[in-house]
Parts: sequence; structure tokens; C-alpha cells
Amino acid sequence: MKKSVAILFAFIISQFHAQQGPYYQQSAKYKMDIDVNAEKFTYEGKQTLDYKNNSPDELDVVYFHLYWNAFKPGSMMDQRVAGQGKNGDSRLQKDGISRLASIPKDQEGAQNIHWIKQNGKTLKYEIQETVMKVYLAEPIRPNSSTAFTLEWDAVIPQQIRRSGRNNREGVDMTMTQWYPKIAEYDYDGWGTFDYIGREFHAPFADFDVTIKINKDYVIGAGGILENPADVKGYDAKAKVKADKNKATWKWTAKNILDFAWAADKDYIVKSFDVPQGPKVFLVYQNNDKTKVWEEAQPYLTKYYQLMNAHFGKYVYPSYAFIQGGDGGMEYGMCTMILGEAKNIEGLMGLMAHEGAHSWYQQMLATNEPMRPWMDEGFTSYAEGYVMNQLFPPAQKLPNPFFNSVNAYRNFVKKGIEEPAIWLGDHHDNGTSYTYASYVKGELYLVELGYIMGEQNLAETLKQYYDQWAMKHPSDRDFLHIAQKVSGMDLKWFQNYWINTTKTIDYGIKDVKYDAKSTTITLVNNGQVPMPIDFSIMTADKKIVNYQIPMNMTHTWKTKDAYGDFKTMPYWPWTQKEYTITVPYAKSQLSMIGIDLSQRLADVNPEDNFVEVK
Repeated sequence: MKKSVAILFAFIISQFHAQQGPYYQQSAKYKMDIDVNAEKFTYEGKQTLDYKNNSPDELDVVYFHLYWNAFKPGSMMDQRVAGQGKNGDSRLQKDGISRLASIPKDQEGAQNIHWIKQNGKTLKYEIQETVMKVYLAEPIRPNSSTAFTLEWDAVIPQQIRRSGRNNREGVDMTMTQWYPKIAEYDYDGWGTFDYIGREFHAPFADFDVTIKINKDYVIGAGGILENPADVKGYDAKAKVKADKNKATWKWTAKNILDFAWAADKDYIVKSFDVPQGPKVFLVYQNNDKTKVWEEAQPYLTKYYQLMNAHFGKYVYPSYAFIQGGDGGMEYGMCTMILGEAKNIEGLMGLMAHEGAHSWYQQMLATNEPMRPWMDEGFTSYAEGYVMNQLFPPAQKLPNPFFNSVNAYRNFVKKGIEEPAIWLGDHHDNGTSYTYASYVKGELYLVELGYIMGEQNLAETLKQYYDQWAMKHPSDRDFLHIAQKVSGMDLKWFQNYWINTTKTIDYGIKDVKYDAKSTTITLVNNGQVPMPIDFSIMTADKKIVNYQIPMNMTHTWKTKDAYGDFKTMPYWPWTQKEYTITVPYAKSQLSMIGIDLSQRLADVNPEDNFVEVK
């Protein structure tokens, strides 16, 4: 190589890396003092925030989230719910009308900022509904820190979604998204999505939170309670210390995305240790509707053991399942869930899903507003994997995700599917958001298992955790690992599955029988090319499997947990039909079929099987 060419090449490479930049993540440390007026559902707050800019960029503004400002008539959330009508989130509306529109004035959510300072200097700021833009007195240079202090007061809103007072199960206060929270800054810039009711994104942070509240309350939170002997509920020998009828709760947590808590006078607290961690807390109202919580311990113990073994070890010392009275929502070291349940399987389904968010929303902290499918979908996959072992179905299914595949097929027929790549808050239809994020995100992993083999998928998930836990990975980072583990090119699949609503539809077009063999013509009637698992069942019920690679992977699947197979010549993705000849006469066969494992998300499976008579 000539010297001039070498220099040019080196320059191009250096510019590429300069554009991409080295990986970094911001960090924050919160210290908060909160004084709650439980009778009026208000509180006063003081906050110190130490913020470290680990990026290569100089920052002259910062942004904070003020989520509770959304809970009032006329807010952007109200407008969005009203605009979607019956197509929106059913929990935010009644008879197609936004529930936010009827919040009484004295129950509107509010986070009223008194002042904010940087290193003692008062700052100018703008409140843009749920986002506060703060103009800095001095820029935060790369690899340097600054200190913010601020005071505010807040009105706890009527509970419409996740946060709020006096929810339908009678919990007094669900305190989530409750404090001014600094936005995430990364390669994509500031994560300043308005709060419309869906997902969150934040830097990892340490929390030191002191809460003063009426001494009769019990608090459940995601963190470590530092003074259990001084408060109600956690220590049988506790002597509650009160000042002017208020007890002081001291909580800490390290390296989590958000600190959440709930308070109620009727809460009880139960706890137990899972071998090799974590310590699990159950915080709920003890009544006839919550009796099944008493059955949860052995299931949760096995749950964490399965999750730790298959998806990576839970790194925090504890986790709290807290009756929050509104669906389920995950936070650092805790979740808020509905407390009332008819049976233990129903309760565990909710706990399994929300608990699995500790992996894909917390430890593998992807940008949820931008890529909800990576959190909700991967979490749903983990939920399905574990629940299949905790509660094996009475009738054995072909695979643990069989019902999700069927649900996707039925939904596609409605003709309202939206691509998973869409931003979480920008889906036009609530059900379409659910399928794009939860179901297609889950099936993204199911289909990868089908393409590369279950062993390779398991190794991919493990390496994903090992390389990216406690960071903020993207879909590109996950795909890089999947391709490295499998040796396959998988970009085509991700593009089809996540960026489009194109569908898979293979079928058996024709079968011709000869004296000693049978020739089968397969057809691709769909828009998404895939490798094909093809099988025959002999007259004596023996299964013989064939794997037909698809050329775009360039490397073929070599093993799969669903059985051994013989590899056939590849099927070019541009080719409509494919012919395979098997050395069995008609009299030797009882069935011919595509995908006996039923993992292939084929929207028209009726033509995938032929019974030989």
C-alpha cells in the first residue's frame, strides 16, 4: 500500500470512530429530603444532584422530567388519549373519553419548581409541560461533574396511570415518576420525550432518600431501608420514632434508573431470601382479595433461580413486589402491581413479567421510548420461558411460545398492525402498540431461536447480559452478538421483523409420489424469507427432519434443541418455490409438514401440513 493511500485510509477510519465515539454513559447521585402531608396528598421536596458528564460533548443545558404535570385536563397526555378515542390505552379512558379530562382541580398532578441552582448559582429554566429545560451558569465539560440543588413542592395526582392517590384497590399513595429526574444524555442526544403515558429512559444513579410521613404509614420501595427499627412494618421489635406524629424513613439504592415507593396504612411486609440472592419483599394489603400472595414464596424462589441461570444474575441485593393498584410497572429494585388476584398462576404471571424487567428495563437499560420492543418484548420472552416451567400446561404445547405465535397470527388478520420500530408513544392504536412491542419483540427472539438454533439463542442472551449489563445497549449491540455467536448474517431478519409489517407465509404446494421416493414442492407466499424446518413422519411414527437454509444467512444452523436434522441445499430468497425429494414412498409416510416445533410465525399455517392417506 502506498504511503499516501495508507494515510488516507487511516484518516477515514479515524473519522469513522470519531463519529461513532467510544461508549460512555452519564452518572448521577441524588440526595432527597421529602416531607409528606398525607391528609392533603402533597409533599415538599429538596434535592441535591451530583451529575457527571462522561460524554465527549460540552453541555450548556440540561433537561429534567416532571412527569406529574401530565395528569391534568388539557395536558398533552389528555390530548393524545382524547385523539385516539377507543383506539387508545383503555386504562386512560372510559367509554372512549379521556379520564384525565375529568380530574378535579385539587387533584391535578403538579411539580412546582421553586428554584434550581448549579454550584450555588441560580439558573434560568423553562417548563415545557413534562420537560424542564435548564440553562446552565457554566457548561459541563467532558469528564467533569457539577452539582445541582433545587426545591419544589408537588400535588399527588388522582391515579389515572401508575402514579397517584387512592387507587381502585385502596392504596393511598403510589409514588412513581414523582421527583424532578434528570434526562438521559447519550449518542442520540438528550432523551426528552414528553410523558404521554408509556415508557421511560434515564441514567444509572445512586439514591439517598429521606421521607417524612405520618407514623401510621408503611412504605414499600425499591432500595435498602436503612432504619427498619425506627419505622412501622419491617422489624417486629421496632419502636416507631415520631416527630410531630411523623416517622422518618431512610432509603438508599445504588446504580438504578429510578427510585419509586408507595405508602399505605394497611400494608403488611413479608420477606424471604432466595439462595444466591436476592432478598424479596412482598408489600401488600392483607385482605381476602390478596390471599394468594401467601403462596408466592416458593414460586418466586424458583423464578429467580431460573432467571439467574438463563438470563444472567440479578445484581441488586433486594427486590420488592408492591401492591400499587394499577396494572404493573417496573422500577429500580421494585415493581408496582395489582394486588388482587384469583389464583397464584395469575399473580405469578404478573410478577414474572414485572420482575423480568429488572433484566431488560433495569440492568440492560435500553432506550424504552425509542425501542420499546427491546424491553417489553425481551421481558415477555423471559416471562414465557419461566412461566412454562413454573406452571407446565396441562396439554403439552409444541414450544413455550406457541400461544404468542397464535395470538400474533390472529392479530395480523385485523389489518391494523404497526411496525415495532415506531416510537412507543407514537403508535396510533393501543392494541397495535401492544403487539408491536410486547408480542413482536417476544417473537423476535422466538424466530431467532428458530433461525439459529435454541442453543445459539441462549448463548446470545447470556453474552448480551455479560457484555452489556449496567449499560445502555441498543438493538445494534444485540444483533452484533447474535451474528457473532451464530456466524450468520441476521440483518435482513431484523429489518423485516422490526422495521416492517411484512409477514411469513410458506406452504406445501404439491406432493408427488414415486415408487421409492416422494417429491414435495414448497412455496413462499409471504413477504419475509426464512429458512425452513421441514419434516416427514413415517408410517411407524418416526420423525425425520430436514433443514432448508435461506441463502442470506450465509451460514447454516447446525443444531437445535428441537431435534437433529439433515441439511439440504439452500433456498435463495428470490426464488418462489423449492423442491425437496425424500427417500420414502407413499406407503411409508403418514404426514409431511413445515415447522413441527410451531415456532415459525407463519400467518397461514393451514397449508403447512399434508396428511398422507
